[in-house]
Amino acid sequence: MKNIRATLAIVWRIAAPYFRSEDKWAGCGLLGAVIAIELALVGTDVLINQWRNRFYTALQEVNYDAFVREMIVFIVLATATVALSVYQLYLNQWLQIRWRNWMTTKYLGDWLHDANHYRMQLQGDAADNPDQRMSDDIKLFVERTLDVGVGLLSSVVEFLSFVLILWGLSEAAPLHLFGSPYDIPGYLVWAALIYSIFGTALTQWIGAPLVNLDFEQQRREADFRFNLVRVRENSEQIALLDGDRTERARLQDRFGSVVANWYAIMSRTKRLTAFTQSYSQAAVIIPIVLVAPALFAGKILIGTLLQAAEAFGNVQKALSFFVGIYRSMAEWRAVVARLDGFEMSVASAEHLRSGDGSIRMTAAGKGDEIDLTRLLVRLPNGAPLVAAEGFRIRNRERMLLTGPSGAGKSTLFRAIAGIWPFGSGAISVPAKSTLMMLPQKPYFPIGSLHAAIAYPSEASSFAAERVSEVLRQIGLPQLASRLDEQGHWNRILSLGEQQRLGIARALLQAPNFLFLDEATASLDEPSEAALYRLLEAKLPQTTIVSIGHRATLRAFHQQNAELARDGDHFVLPGRRNEAVAGS
Repeated sequence: MKNIRATLAIVWRIAAPYFRSEDKWAGCGLLGAVIAIELALVGTDVLINQWRNRFYTALQEVNYDAFVREMIVFIVLATATVALSVYQLYLNQWLQIRWRNWMTTKYLGDWLHDANHYRMQLQGDAADNPDQRMSDDIKLFVERTLDVGVGLLSSVVEFLSFVLILWGLSEAAPLHLFGSPYDIPGYLVWAALIYSIFGTALTQWIGAPLVNLDFEQQRREADFRFNLVRVRENSEQIALLDGDRTERARLQDRFGSVVANWYAIMSRTKRLTAFTQSYSQAAVIIPIVLVAPALFAGKILIGTLLQAAEAFGNVQKALSFFVGIYRSMAEWRAVVARLDGFEMSVASAEHLRSGDGSIRMTAAGKGDEIDLTRLLVRLPNGAPLVAAEGFRIRNRERMLLTGPSGAGKSTLFRAIAGIWPFGSGAISVPAKSTLMMLPQKPYFPIGSLHAAIAYPSEASSFAAERVSEVLRQIGLPQLASRLDEQGHWNRILSLGEQQRLGIARALLQAPNFLFLDEATASLDEPSEAALYRLLEAKLPQTTIVSIGHRATLRAFHQQNAELARDGDHFVLPGRRNEAVAGS
């Protein structure tokens, strides 16, 4: 019961926001229609149950007029049932897609808000494979929640409707044992209740491990798919290193874990299915065995027997709701756990940005420089990496940041960009200023070349003529005719061409602060020098800070800041040693 309450609390927390959202009227309306139709279907089941008694009694009594009348009634009931079933499915699917659309939009917004997706990666595998959670898991959550919720409501109404019928039939067809009648009020109801409790308890005992197995299966499937994508995205490097056999072995190993867990699911499902099928088959004959002696004793007609058998089946099915959907319930609980983990991971990433033990990002009301105040950048494990006290990056300055590999230069850039949370102190950035970070390997979205260069702005933000002009300036005039071409540009272009396009992106965006993290390292020195001269000429108002190891870069920067080791971490120049302890 504790697990059930916890699961239902999580389901409510995940599901309720949609029905309080801007789409609540459509969502609540569709849900109300689905529930109303489900109740109407239960009503038709009750009417068909009563019809079955009259119809078979008419056959037994050879009453032709009653037979014809009941055939007309059946056609009306059957038509109503078909129409209700069709529209229930249609409205259910409509509600599913609206609900899924809202949840996907919300999850995407939370995931991509203020670099949460990056900080979630820094936390490890608390929410592995977010792509699966926002595609497959949301879809399954919506489907299973509606199935379970509407099915449970239907079972309750069906039980209340048929238990009255079954109670009355218990009186009309009293229990007979060894030729003697026994007056046990509602004995058919008690029999259905005992049988259902027995079935539910055994189903839970046999099927409980399926919840964890389903959770693990989804995780392993997603991990296998993720590694397939990794191989596809890095196919050139794998081919150059002749890593085909190694990758095949690694992928086969991951798929082997998928297969192994699937075998465990198969074994457990086999046992569960054997019981549930036996349980369902026995449920067909039990009411007939209980009521048949009354038929042989001449107390009831065959129509009453069949009505009692069907009513018993409906009551038993309603009471055994969880037996029938246990396999789906196990999958549903696994999906709920995965979405809960995703939400918790997003919340943790948000806390990393602004909670205690995080670097504070502030907007300077006045001034035009970036100020690092008592800054101590740490690794995720808490180890100190880079410290700075009173270090400033002044407006329109050209600064070269150097230091040994592993000194934390790139991590310092991430902290200034506001995406690296681990540490203490504050970074003040001028209000309304724009920062752009150019890494060694730029990112280009799949699409037109025009859109890839304009990213993160829309392609329409820059005219094709302007982009073509910038392409000529950076030394790639041959790409000007391909601006409308669609492609995966991180694969199509060489790393040197990608770095040139990174510079083109900076020229178009013209940020106030431009940080280049070895953004020209794949170019030869003359090409690198030409691009730096281009930046100096075209972006005279932009502050440029570069990370680089080439001595030739010093000629293009006014200042040189070299990270120096101080004990177990590195410091920026001008920082007092005693400030380390204070940090």
